[in-house]
Amino acid sequence: MERIFKRKLYNRLLEWKETQNGKTAIMIEGARRVGKSTLVEQFAQNEYESYIIIDFNEASEEVKSLFNDLMNKDYIFLQLQSIYNVVLKERKSVIIFDEVQNCPLARQAIKYLVKDGRYDYIETGSLISIRKNTKNITLPSEEERVTLYPMDYEEFRWALGDDASVSLLRMFYDKKLPLDKAHRDKIRDFRLYMLVGGMPQAVNTYIETNNFSLVDNAKRNIIKLYLDDFQKLDPTGRLETLFKEIPSQLSQTSNRFKPYSVLGDIDENKLFELMKNLEDSKTTLFSYHSNDPKVGMSLTKDISKYKIFCADTGLFVTLAFWDKDVTENIIYQKLLNDKLSANLGYIYENIIAQMLVSTGNKLFYYTWAKDETHNYEIDFLLSRGAKLYPIEVKSSGYNSHASLDAFCEKFSHIIDKRYLIYTKDLKKDEQTILLPVYMTSFI
Repeated sequence: MERIFKRKLYNRLLEWKETQNGKTAIMIEGARRVGKSTLVEQFAQNEYESYIIIDFNEASEEVKSLFNDLMNKDYIFLQLQSIYNVVLKERKSVIIFDEVQNCPLARQAIKYLVKDGRYDYIETGSLISIRKNTKNITLPSEEERVTLYPMDYEEFRWALGDDASVSLLRMFYDKKLPLDKAHRDKIRDFRLYMLVGGMPQAVNTYIETNNFSLVDNAKRNIIKLYLDDFQKLDPTGRLETLFKEIPSQLSQTSNRFKPYSVLGDIDENKLFELMKNLEDSKTTLFSYHSNDPKVGMSLTKDISKYKIFCADTGLFVTLAFWDKDVTENIIYQKLLNDKLSANLGYIYENIIAQMLVSTGNKLFYYTWAKDETHNYEIDFLLSRGAKLYPIEVKSSGYNSHASLDAFCEKFSHIIDKRYLIYTKDLKKDEQTILLPVYMTSFI
């Protein structure tokens, strides 16, 4: 049975419907299999008297051709109602363009359909800004865009029937209180989320079977779908190679993704296009180096220096063990119990990137020379008004936070709060807040 999970973006759709009242369409972007179609269909069922979903992955040429000529909208709406056997009601119905990137003319039509004003319009799309899909069309300005990310930790707990944990954790965070004896259970619960991830199919498989091998299989199928998409975009295979290399690049000590070491000699413009496609696919998260954090990170970001994370840490874990046919239950059990000997710092870095992005942050990091052979590194830098929150990540306990201390000394006038995120309980170490990883999204 495929469950329908509660998603926070539902409330954002509700707000759009109530405030815009048909004046704009809304586009939900996100990686494939992240739950876009399920969310919009659930929303349409609950909030409208009737709806039509046009899935452009499988829509007939007859349906697609309706958007070639918009002169007679009455004809278009009559045809859609008869093809989909649905009666549309003025201002009480919604038309959904699912996977709209497969019919660029339908996306262009949004401008005129919104102006017509009879119905509401919701679009969903993956790999949205691929140039070949939009180069000959005018993108509608009457379109709000939102992103659906993999299920966050709270949505994951909701899926498991736990409505209380995350709001209780927030109370501890707000009061800066340690959890004491409860911490051990909470970190184990959180590691489960790291392993299963937030892709609805994987979560559903976990709930139904409680079997990590089957969960891993569900995640492999999603990754194979992504690799097929990358293959279609770039038949040379370089795009899928870049994606598959994310775990090994993160596990190395160098403080950025090195595309030339992955692909060898490649034209700079071609590389830029591949990276843009990778970022646009929403399967990845890019963190850019800020060359001068005191000026404002977006202004000083270095687009040639970046780290790449997987948008879903559950998929990241499967990708990290891709060479095995199925990531055995034993690896999952060891990961769950924190018994795997490999340095898993990079898995924690990935989950923190995922959590920060899902709460609306852009990702930046900063490195500078410590001496001739070593660098200091701040893993994540968040801007809060004119101030900065530097974050250092430790996958195990903590002994020191030298980079954090050096950074806070160097930029003392713009530091507000400073965090070390790790796997132990909440505590304070002079100026530094030592934060258990499961509280990351509260920062």
